[in-house]
Amino acid sequence: MNSSKKPQIAVRAIITNSERKILILKRANTSYGNGCWNLPGGKIDFGETAEQAIIKEIKEEINLDCSSAQFLFYLDNLPNEMADLHFVTLFFECKCTGGIKLNPESSDYRWIDSSELPKYDLVFENDLAIEKSRNINN
Repeated sequence: MNSSKKPQIAVRAIITNSERKILILKRANTSYGNGCWNLPGGKIDFGETAEQAIIKEIKEEINLDCSSAQFLFYLDNLPNEMADLHFVTLFFECKCTGGIKLNPESSDYRWIDSSELPKYDLVFENDLAIEKSRNINN
């Protein structure tokens, strides 16, 4: 293990629609998880709060306006055989308005129920996060 590397902090959004389905995005134009699915979000920039980061990432990735971002939990995403990345990811339940418009980081989106998780190849343990969020909200 390379001791000079440091963990990075990321944020991910749990956004639900009126049917309580969760929004996932299909990754595109990326070195990690290209063609796989994940929740909207990204890295926190230096000098930015976690809440500012999730609001910014939602706007940049899917063009929605976030009116509420409630912290739910965090997960450790440790280096593994797929990627030498170490993230501490903060998950937020987000209320959003507007119409979805994808940026080039995503090629598609879906609203899914947790029962549909096996149909999608989710990266960065976002499947565990979706399950955990369902357990919190039930």
